[in-house]
Amino acid sequence: MSEIVFLKDEKEIIVGKIQLYFREHLEREIERFDAEFLLRFFSEEVGPYYYNRGLYDAQAHIEGKLEDFTESLSEAIYEIEKPTELLR
Repeated sequence: MSEIVFLKDEKEIIVGKIQLYFREHLEREIERFDAEFLLRFFSEEVGPYYYNRGLYDAQAHIEGKLEDFTESLSEAIYEIEKPTELLR
């Protein structure tokens, strides 16, 4: 897996959210550098777990859609089948 890299605007927003969390929930100020360091740590150490979970969720969603499509396709083919004397 390649390194998780955020766009500059994304990184600014995330760092701001980290600082806000520390201020509101921990009643502590965290400097921008420390917030960026924390973001880097979570991106490297925890990020892959979230990334993989996203892949698993996407795979399950796509498999569900494919099952629906396959059932729908089978029904569509059955609908245009011509009657014959053979039993199914």
